[in-house]
Amino acid sequence: MASETAAPSPARPAGAGPGPATPTALQELRRLRSGPRGLTDAQAQARLGDVGENVLPDVRTPSWSRRFVRGLRDPFTTVLLCLGLVSATVSAWGTACVILSLVVVSCLLRATGEHRADRSMAALRGLVATTATVLRRPDADRPPREWETPAAELVPGDVIRLAPGDLVPADVRLLRTGGLTVHQAALTGESAPVAKYALDAPTVVEAGPFEQPHLCFQGSSVATGGGTALVLETGTRTRFARAHGVPARREASAFERSVHGISWVLIRFMLLTPPLVLMANATLRDRGLETLPFAVAVAVGLTPEMLPVIVTTCLARGARLLARTHGVIVKRLPALHDLGAVDVLCLDKTGTLTQDRPVVEGALDGVGRDAPEVLRQAAASAWWTLQLADLPAPDALDEALLDAADGSWEAYEGVAAVPFDPVRRLATAVVRGGLGTHTLLVKGAPEAVLERCAVEPAERERLLGLAARQARDGLRVIAVATGDRPARIRPYTPADERGLAFRGFVTFRDALAPTAARALQDLAARGVTVRILTGDHPGTAARACRDLGLDPGEVRTAGAAGDDAAAVVARCTPEDKARIVTALRRAGHTVGFLGDGVNDVPALHAADVGIAPRDAVDVARESADVVLAYKDLTAIDHAVAAGRHSSGNIATYLRVTLSSNLGNVVAMLAAGLLLPFLPMLPAQVLAQNLCFDAAQLAFAYDRPAPGVLTRPTALRPRDFLRFITGFGLLNAIADLATFAVLALALYGPDALDDEAVFHSAWFTENLLTQSLVMVLLRSGRGLAAGRVPGPVGRAAAVLSAVALLLPFTPLGATLGMTSLPVGYYVLLAAVLALYALALWAVRARYERRAAAGGDHL
Repeated sequence: MASETAAPSPARPAGAGPGPATPTALQELRRLRSGPRGLTDAQAQARLGDVGENVLPDVRTPSWSRRFVRGLRDPFTTVLLCLGLVSATVSAWGTACVILSLVVVSCLLRATGEHRADRSMAALRGLVATTATVLRRPDADRPPREWETPAAELVPGDVIRLAPGDLVPADVRLLRTGGLTVHQAALTGESAPVAKYALDAPTVVEAGPFEQPHLCFQGSSVATGGGTALVLETGTRTRFARAHGVPARREASAFERSVHGISWVLIRFMLLTPPLVLMANATLRDRGLETLPFAVAVAVGLTPEMLPVIVTTCLARGARLLARTHGVIVKRLPALHDLGAVDVLCLDKTGTLTQDRPVVEGALDGVGRDAPEVLRQAAASAWWTLQLADLPAPDALDEALLDAADGSWEAYEGVAAVPFDPVRRLATAVVRGGLGTHTLLVKGAPEAVLERCAVEPAERERLLGLAARQARDGLRVIAVATGDRPARIRPYTPADERGLAFRGFVTFRDALAPTAARALQDLAARGVTVRILTGDHPGTAARACRDLGLDPGEVRTAGAAGDDAAAVVARCTPEDKARIVTALRRAGHTVGFLGDGVNDVPALHAADVGIAPRDAVDVARESADVVLAYKDLTAIDHAVAAGRHSSGNIATYLRVTLSSNLGNVVAMLAAGLLLPFLPMLPAQVLAQNLCFDAAQLAFAYDRPAPGVLTRPTALRPRDFLRFITGFGLLNAIADLATFAVLALALYGPDALDDEAVFHSAWFTENLLTQSLVMVLLRSGRGLAAGRVPGPVGRAAAVLSAVALLLPFTPLGATLGMTSLPVGYYVLLAAVLALYALALWAVRARYERRAAAGGDHL
């Protein structure tokens, strides 16, 4: 009944030409060297040896040790491991233990996240039939017998029987059917059963494989009716198995590519630092290997050691918040990064823009005027067909008719019914008419109804044209006709559906999702472009978009030129969806894809972020990176906001730590060449890094400015490196200015002999400048913004207190530092004030240029 009433068949796109013709059942039987009586036992056994068992492929999951080792592929993790080993080689055991601990934590976090990936195969066993009813012959001369066989032993060419409740055990072609409907939710995500029937003549293929009425696929189940079918494909060659095979490795997302590009530039610099320090000190200061611990400490100082901890903390907090408040489960934590960077969201309209049910748009007579009586007649036909034909439940169109008619069918008294048949495409209810008469209320596809009406050919073409215009406007159309017959007792049959009087059309539209319009506005405000990839008629998709205030532009048909740039692409196959998603990614977009059926799995893997609702089929849910409690665009909007929140904090951490560290490293390298001693002891460098890293944990709990949430979080390597280079050099100038003040103004030229004073002064200045950087370079905070939010402000205050007080403590003495005179702090305050003003001015200039050029981090 699901396809009881359908819109007129859409025309193929201009220039597309006729589609390929599907072979007849007889041709398929000949190709597979089979017949209506099935295979012999010997033929089946021979084919089983050739093609293998009809089972899903096994997917081997990597061990914990392999997952752990794979974590070392991250560039920063690899460099940290190398620096830890170098530190151990030069007996800097404290440094080595800290660095290697960070490596272990990072790899464990990655292995734990991967452990939850790709466990779909075990859950899918319940969707695959274990037995099947097959026709087999002991030998070629004996008649076939019908018996139950393990589904694993089916082979191409077998003839099987299908009955209500059966799971379809392989990909099959229908030979004979009787009222057959199947559930294809495991394949397409659509909840309504689909009518299936045999085709005897060659037919031009204009739809995807799941929409072809003569084909059924492994993973679907029989809802009503039954039939006989020819097995076409088994085992790993079925569409169900191919969708569940080992997926191709997903390409790195835009965010990951950006971070890796930045990482490798820094890594090259870090790898060059120790040799440069060693060679310069050996050449200019006759200091050789004794400076190796200092060189390693400088290289470590450039490394964002806390990056795994900051990233994991930011993402875990965002994921927990999403799960607790919106029911959104982030299966792969890095996917929250990618959600923040998404600028294109691809989805089907059904269940997201529209609900999975139609509603009545209106009822029209033959000239297009409102005709309430046509609606009442159609509803009466639906009601009495359900009551008298012993059908299990109304289909979606019947429910829409009954809702819209609101009981008006009660004026009709039912007598009999001729239920819907997918070949006739009609349903008829017989009700009492005038004295001694019965009235047939016929509804169904316009072509089928008008073929049975007593109208002139020209009038029939005009009425079909009216129905076609309604379909092009995105409406589903059924026709209604009536016929009076003398009252009788004998049953009514399809032969009575002749010489009918045409009454009119009933049109339906998809019920809009109640939150879709607002969610589309919110996503647009966040800079996310929504692309609709649907298998529906172009007019249906365009109408839903217009009803929601979304401009569909020129609706393209899949396969047409420029379909990857269209806002709405209709008639999409699974391959089309994956191809369009891949094209968008190659064009530089970060793409999210929402899907819920087996046919969506290729696109889910192709996207930067795969999104599926909780009620999606198992393979779609397991293939997705993010799982929604409900198929609702509002939940995606919340997830995008959470991703940008986390990504903005991570970007701030990288910006602050790398610009500050780069400035310190440049200053240390310059001072190391100018001073007769090391500008800072290795232990002091590591202590400074530890204090700064601990303070920066506050960024994981920061609240970015609202502006960060209104645009995709993109880390453009060139802009990012320009930022950290500019601010890093500014920081290095402040460090060297402090060195000049200390050397010339406070003590005079001979003051550099006091190493402890120099080390203490520079240690204090470095931490104070890092505190300023934390406050002034926060992500998205304008210079005229209000108060500094709590976590970052408190962390910067604590870091400043450590900078000022540590030289006076026993720990400071242990690290080789000493107290400083009051005059130094006065001069340091002047240097820091000038540095803050310069930082303020440079950032203001940067923000103006970024706003003018549209750049953002």
